[in-house]
Amino acid sequence: MAMDDDLPEPGHESAPAPRRRRAVPPPPLAEMAVDRLRDMIIYGDLAPSARLIEPELSEKLGISRTPLREALKLLAVEGLVMLRPNRNAIVAPLDATELTHLFEAEGCIESFAARLAAERMTAADLRRLRGFQERIEALQGAGALEEYFAINQKIHRLIVSGAKNPALVDAHDRLLGRLARARYFALGAQGRWKESVLEHREILTAMEARDGETAQRLFVQHVGRTGEVVAAACASPRGMRAGRLRFIESGKMP
Repeated sequence: MAMDDDLPEPGHESAPAPRRRRAVPPPPLAEMAVDRLRDMIIYGDLAPSARLIEPELSEKLGISRTPLREALKLLAVEGLVMLRPNRNAIVAPLDATELTHLFEAEGCIESFAARLAAERMTAADLRRLRGFQERIEALQGAGALEEYFAINQKIHRLIVSGAKNPALVDAHDRLLGRLARARYFALGAQGRWKESVLEHREILTAMEARDGETAQRLFVQHVGRTGEVVAAACASPRGMRAGRLRFIESGKMP
């Protein structure tokens, strides 16, 4: 009788299945450099299109050029840095067309997530959301922009995670980092910071009322308004610089 080709021959063991390669986390120094450089780019300390001179950055961060280069590669994946062959890397410029597309995608994801979250968030989630809202209102009154922005990011993440849909969370995480810089700059527009706080208050009210339809509509308007402000600033480089200067001159930005 012919031997089945799918069975191993006597005395021979079948070859082990190949192991799946695990993603290798970045070395600690590179990870530290990624966090520091990301903040410097988001908060405007490294301006769009600025050259990233390795010896200067190595000295500033207190690391060698090897982990610095690894960090720049990781930030390039995030869309914050542009690598150039045989030349210094630069901070990725703010491209108005790309940002329009990103804000459209964010609006779709966050608004749909808000609709689901209004129904699926636990009471503990809503208490945490209210606590965040109270903190951003206090921070806005104190002019603490960077602290405000950090909590604002947590609010957006909390609402999306409240949808209890891992696929939405994954898609949102990929977008949020790429949009963080533009969203931070948008707060420099005249009146936008206070306007944003009020919009978040309305969203909270809808979430607590378990009104998913209203929460979705408000999020579409909230993200759309931010996108409009950023687009206007990109159309006028002077407007982008002015947004930052207003906070520097008023002592509201370090």
